[in-house]
Amino acid sequence: MRFIGSVVERLQRHPKRIVFPEGTEPRVLQAARQFCSLQLGAPILLGDRTRIKRAAEALNLSLAGIRIINPEESEELDRFATVYERLRRAKGVQRAEALDALRKPNYFGAMMVAMRQADGLVSGASETSGSVLRPVFQIIRLAPGYSSASSCMVLEVEDTRFGHQGAMLMADCGVIPDPTVEQLADIAVSSGFLARQLLGIRPRVAMLSFSTKGSANHPSAQKMEAATALARQLAAQRALEADFEGELQVDAALVPEIASRKLPENAVAGLANVLIFPDLNSGNIASKLVQHVARANAYGHILLGLDMPAAEISRGANSHDILGVAAIVGLQAIEYRLLYPDAGAHVSGP
Repeated sequence: MRFIGSVVERLQRHPKRIVFPEGTEPRVLQAARQFCSLQLGAPILLGDRTRIKRAAEALNLSLAGIRIINPEESEELDRFATVYERLRRAKGVQRAEALDALRKPNYFGAMMVAMRQADGLVSGASETSGSVLRPVFQIIRLAPGYSSASSCMVLEVEDTRFGHQGAMLMADCGVIPDPTVEQLADIAVSSGFLARQLLGIRPRVAMLSFSTKGSANHPSAQKMEAATALARQLAAQRALEADFEGELQVDAALVPEIASRKLPENAVAGLANVLIFPDLNSGNIASKLVQHVARANAYGHILLGLDMPAAEISRGANSHDILGVAAIVGLQAIEYRLLYPDAGAHVSGP
């Protein structure tokens, strides 16, 4: 709670509107109630109003201060469908198909964010990744200067020797299966910006591999080395003050005693607070191992590289996890222009 407690305190000073498309999901209802009770902002639940009220009654939860919208009955449905039809015209989407899509909560929620009627979106507690990410990526544009979206997890372990007082970011753990050198560099810089905002520290970004600085000659290790060099260039271009090192084995990245033997007197080795994985297999597996074996608090997946903040949560998330992710997304929204300076320069319209 050290990390998430600080996020909550900061968001209480600048409350935000977070839309939750899974309005009848018990864990989402509990998180929305906590979000409202902690005065973090206005939660927006999507779905059939009667079903949401029944679900809340079954949990003995008050819906006071929580907004409920049924996409099928919303006065915005027609306008949102017009925007979606225009966005997807190149894919052959017609009016009827656009209306059908916008009746679905994940599509409606993503459009609310794109149209600035909500400050962020959190979904995935009862949905597959594809059903959450597809509408988000179709509707919420990429931030200027980014060629792809990715994601990161924020994990907090009890041992404060790791990361920043036990908190660290891991990416990409949820979106790009086999990132290119360019995508890895984007992931590293985006994660660095987020680490600076969430943790208030200088990002120390480790580009991970099974090799440390040439100890193995393999294309995978060479890719991480190349991505490190490119990340440094991008960080300089985007005015991110951070340290990048790679390729590094994870023990060399996190454990000072091992780092002193493998890569002494290095700004990242043994001190990393951001871990960048070579592919989705390693990132997803590692983040879940840390979460369950080390009993870490895990918040994510926080989506990176988008014009507005959003998150795709795990179906294994509990209400505390969902609340934490919603708080992070809200905090992102406060200073999103610092994370992505040119984001929001364009707003979709009919």
